[in-house]
Amino acid sequence: MPASPPPRNDADGRPPEGPPPKEPPPRIFRIPLWYIVGGFLLVLLIQHVGSDLRYEQIAYGRFRALLTTGGIRTVELTGSRVRGEYAPAEGRSGARGFVANRPVSDDELPALLQEHLGEDWDVKTSWLESPVFYWLLPLLLLFVLWRFLMGRAGPMRSVMDFSQSRANVIAQKDVEVTFRDVAGIDECKQELEEVVEFLRNPSKFTRLGGRIPKGVLLIGPPGTGKTLLARAVAGEAGVTFFSLSGSDFVEMFVGVGAARVRDLFEQATKAAPAIIFIDELDALGKKRGGGILGGHDEREQTLNALLVQMDGFTAQKGVILLAATNRPEMLDPALLRPGRFDRQVVVPPPDLRDRHEILQVHARDVKLGPDVDLQKLAAMTPGFVGADLANLVNEATLLAARQGKNQVEMADFEDSIERVVAGLAKRNRLMNEEEKKIVAHHEAGHALVACLLPAADRVRKISMIPRGIAALGYTMQMPSEDRYLLKKNELTDRLTVMLGGRSAEEVVFGEISTGAQNDLQKASELARRMATEFGMSSELGPLAYGSSPEPSPWGPELIGRGPWSEQTAREVDAAVRTLVEDAHGRAVELLSAHRPALDAIAAALREREVVGEEELQAILAEHGIRLRGSGPGAPEEPAPQPGPTAEPDAQPPAGDAPEPPEDP
Repeated sequence: MPASPPPRNDADGRPPEGPPPKEPPPRIFRIPLWYIVGGFLLVLLIQHVGSDLRYEQIAYGRFRALLTTGGIRTVELTGSRVRGEYAPAEGRSGARGFVANRPVSDDELPALLQEHLGEDWDVKTSWLESPVFYWLLPLLLLFVLWRFLMGRAGPMRSVMDFSQSRANVIAQKDVEVTFRDVAGIDECKQELEEVVEFLRNPSKFTRLGGRIPKGVLLIGPPGTGKTLLARAVAGEAGVTFFSLSGSDFVEMFVGVGAARVRDLFEQATKAAPAIIFIDELDALGKKRGGGILGGHDEREQTLNALLVQMDGFTAQKGVILLAATNRPEMLDPALLRPGRFDRQVVVPPPDLRDRHEILQVHARDVKLGPDVDLQKLAAMTPGFVGADLANLVNEATLLAARQGKNQVEMADFEDSIERVVAGLAKRNRLMNEEEKKIVAHHEAGHALVACLLPAADRVRKISMIPRGIAALGYTMQMPSEDRYLLKKNELTDRLTVMLGGRSAEEVVFGEISTGAQNDLQKASELARRMATEFGMSSELGPLAYGSSPEPSPWGPELIGRGPWSEQTAREVDAAVRTLVEDAHGRAVELLSAHRPALDAIAAALREREVVGEEELQAILAEHGIRLRGSGPGAPEEPAPQPGPTAEPDAQPPAGDAPEPPEDP
């Protein structure tokens, strides 16, 4: 017999005081009721089918013949079937009896059985053929299917659970992000830190008569860090944090969205002080009554419920609503007024200093090489938002790991910038010599025009390696500083650089190709904005011909070209054509005057596929063209060229590569 375990003692050797701990109750083996019912039905079905295995199937005509000749001993009638046993005189082996299908209208069979068998026949009813079974089986199958679908949809206690909020309650210990992990948006962080401080120490503000803000709306382009700020609030607040998306209120059932809003605020009020975070608020708070066919009733009811809960007769206290959107123009004005969203915090794209801080945050856990300069990387990534920079660091790390390096070097970051901006390099794509020559001169035209325009951004790299979906080459330019205003001559030079590739094809080959499709699209779009939005056309004057500021749910294709007449539309088209053709003429003139330099750049590009900034400077220096800051005593600007000069801010790759996001 095994010895019992010794009694548990405290640290001083005495047995613990109080009753001994209760042993856990024995675990009872439970079988679901549906398993029992299903097993019972399965046993009955096996018995029914197994009983027929000893009988052979014969035709009903043969059964009548055997009955009249005395070859049958007993018979059982079961609904639409006839089952019986053969007479011993038949001498059949293997089969004990027979089974035959009985016609529905065979009224003579009972009399025939009475005549030949006397009392050796009977009538039985099979439970499988009873009308009750035919009714219950489909209902049972439908019920089982419904239970299965409800189980796949999630735990549902009742049908009314549809109206319950789907918000996730996030505990502070479950969030690893704090305000220390948010960089580059100090002003926005300060606004939210004040909200968190209000929840922690409300007397600091209420002693002066202040009140807690009811709502804070985060506005900014995608990827700028709105959701990251909300996660930092959840990690710092120390109060109950409810998180959900605006689409969680949208359902196919009428009234469900409004019920979920009420249930959400009811839960938050019970847990007050609390913060509710709604991501993508525009999915819930779109303007009411918009469009030709009016508003969506279910969505408007949900929005009305949100408005009442935020600031109505039943407004909740101690609950702060934190929301984020990248389309504030779509929101209802009643939602944006003070008293509901007291604060609207704009989260802008980061500038040079902010990008440097963001890169430092994302590179904290990365093994960087000694040549990595994050300040230089920040200058090389104008227009990149926080999500782009995080992706850039991750791509560089993966690239270094793929090559078996022990550290992430500066070259890995430069390759990652090209990968993010222009797409994946396709070195295995084969082009014939004629296409290579066209692509080389096309990209050389972009680069040379950019170098000849005094205020243009410096060309950092030219490549004819295919990237992305359709780009056969690209010219990468990087600005030296962030810009927020663009003058007319800068935008005109941007058009000239965009058309440099097509102009080079005309100058060298005397014909054009389809390689400039993306260039023409960007140039046409920019010229139209200059004419209709910026008032930079002498023909149209200082007027804005843009579309209505009110967004249309039907899209620009269905609302027409704009609020102007056909005559004005023709004038707008003429002004756009003039801007593009003037830029095209300047590019042709510049390239024709510097044809030897164009051919030299194209030849170097065909030979090496990639031409860097230093190589480009050397080629241009051989032809008497000195870039800005290229050496001691170099002039600040090249020789004056015809027409206005200067290159726009944040110039993207001038080839057919995708354009990175631009700074405002």
